[in-house]
Amino acid sequence: MPGSVDSSTLSASGGPQEPRCPGRGPCLFLVLESHRPFSPPARVSLESIDEVRVGRGPGRSMSAAADTSARWVDIRLDDPWLSSKHARVIRILGRWTFEDCGSKNGSSVNGTPQSSAVLADGDLIELGRTFFIFREALASEHGDATIAAPLPAAAPAPGLVSVLPEIVALFERLALVARSPLSILLHGETGTGKEVMARAVHALSGRPGELVAVNCGALPRDLVEGELFGHRKGAFSGAIDDRPGLVRNADRGTLFLDEIGDLPLPAQTALLRVLQEREVRPVGGARAVPVDVRVVAATHRPLVRMIASGEFRADLYARLAGHTVELPALRSRREDLGLIAGALLGRMDPALTDRLQIHPRAARALLMYRWPGNVRELDQCLTSALVLAHGGGTIDLEHLPAAIQQPGGEAGAADLGDDEARRDALLALLREHRGNIASIARAMGKARMQIQRWIKRYGLDADAFRR
Repeated sequence: MPGSVDSSTLSASGGPQEPRCPGRGPCLFLVLESHRPFSPPARVSLESIDEVRVGRGPGRSMSAAADTSARWVDIRLDDPWLSSKHARVIRILGRWTFEDCGSKNGSSVNGTPQSSAVLADGDLIELGRTFFIFREALASEHGDATIAAPLPAAAPAPGLVSVLPEIVALFERLALVARSPLSILLHGETGTGKEVMARAVHALSGRPGELVAVNCGALPRDLVEGELFGHRKGAFSGAIDDRPGLVRNADRGTLFLDEIGDLPLPAQTALLRVLQEREVRPVGGARAVPVDVRVVAATHRPLVRMIASGEFRADLYARLAGHTVELPALRSRREDLGLIAGALLGRMDPALTDRLQIHPRAARALLMYRWPGNVRELDQCLTSALVLAHGGGTIDLEHLPAAIQQPGGEAGAADLGDDEARRDALLALLREHRGNIASIARAMGKARMQIQRWIKRYGLDADAFRR
């Protein structure tokens, strides 16, 4: 076909390292083929086209019109439940509309059978056993290919792959910084994959030492300094021998300080001294020992507010935040859910790639759930589902947790009465929806007036997120 492109060979994470001009435009994402869940996703930019046609073909292919006067993309999938001319997404008077083309098995939007519908941002389109997500104004890069897909094998490190342009750019910057001596501070909700990112940074850094992961919240408060910096025999009750400590174990490698916001103030002071002097003094020791460590810290807590309240040292924050990264919640990157699910299932059992399917009922539930526990919750869900599906065959709706089976199941911080949790959830949604009050209200299941009242109560500025 003219302009034909095999989407499985296009990389969204590679390309020349040139300055890019970010913009915003509509996109259609092929998120998941439930009968082939290990197939890569794809992204179609709708900015310069007027129609996307979807139908069954002998293999997976995506083609764009070669003639610039014809503005269309044709998607062919070997999905047996698709008709040869199944559906199309077209631009009508500036709005994007979905139309079923008289298909045998019909089509759905957000789980409801539809023959036609005006599309809204985030709509889930189900054609046969293939799922698409429409985005109305997604951050993109001018000059992006009309059709693009990630190539996981070409990712600079495990975990640094996405089909979303904004997250691809975030990962590209992180890969560049990883090769420098800069410290890195990872922000993100619990379960967003901060340790995965830390391991990716270490893999890219080329440092010959080990990555040593420390959960600062799990260290006994009266033994934090001994655990981190080591101790001499007899330094305190129970110190029956010399211990080098976790910092020295990471010498010439990477020290990953998870939940850094839970580190007590005295230990923060001692850690700052280590980072400034590049040496560590064991508890009970008379001499300092030189160390060469690269620090990656992570937290889900609001460190800037903790500095204002005196709970976290500003000078330590400045040392840790050489490069800061905000890892997005899974609910704000649903377009990557099929990609992430395939990676998780493949890690559980590589042999699954040839035989595992996800029933459309289960795939729909996975894509419509809001994942308050993020990637960690998805991992646990799929692990359990695989066991209940007897290790292969088909994952069905009944194999998923009850909360995910319920339509619109989305219990999370937004539903809690705690003011701090609600404020954090509202901030995350303001970022995710770019300050769009109507979209936030839909996501939280609340009235627009309620969202506006909360924004006023917490002193937030929705306009600051409209960029």
